Amino acid sequence: MFVINRILILIISIESIIISSMIPLNITIPSTSNFFRTLEFPVNIQIPIIVFLTLIFSGDLLIKAFSIYIFIGLFILPVFNDGGSLGYILTPNFGYLLGTFPLIKIVDILNNKEEFTFLEYLKYTIIAILVLHLTGILYTCFQLLLFNKTELILFNFGKFTLNKILYQILMIIFTFKILKISKKLKFLIK
Repeated sequence: MFVINRILILIISIESIIISSMIPLNITIPSTSNFFRTLEFPVNIQIPIIVFLTLIFSGDLLIKAFSIYIFIGLFILPVFNDGGSLGYILTPNFGYLLGTFPLIKIVDILNNKEEFTFLEYLKYTIIAILVLHLTGILYTCFQLLLFNKTELILFNFGKFTLNKILYQILMIIFTFKILKISKKLKFLIK
């Protein structure tokens, strides 16, 4: 029974990661020219989902799930935000995908604590997001230096980090509230 539960949790995690990479963040607000206007943010909900799943299940399980997700995206289906295939390794986005592994490890530190405060959660998740972005930046810089395209370093830094990091930090704040509600159900999952 334990093995079946772990397999189901792994499948649920992989599905959640895939689905969350495809859901853009949109907010509908009232408008004077139209009845409603939709604001689209330059991020999806993948990072908060990964933080949430890491704290609900475990970092080890999420590392496995995310590894399977990367395998699926590189070799089977284009499940990444901007597509997939082996060619995706040559895009700046792939460095940020690789940065998700240390993000999971850092967030998993909170699983070793019986209880943690909002400030502890904020500290670890912000550090994890910064490390994710640092990994993406270093990967992108290495690529651009390798292909002699150094003039694109600042452009990619703006597009892939500055454009997204604030939204990701704001979204993990909302994730804390959902996490607190689900923590009551955590004994059913582990």
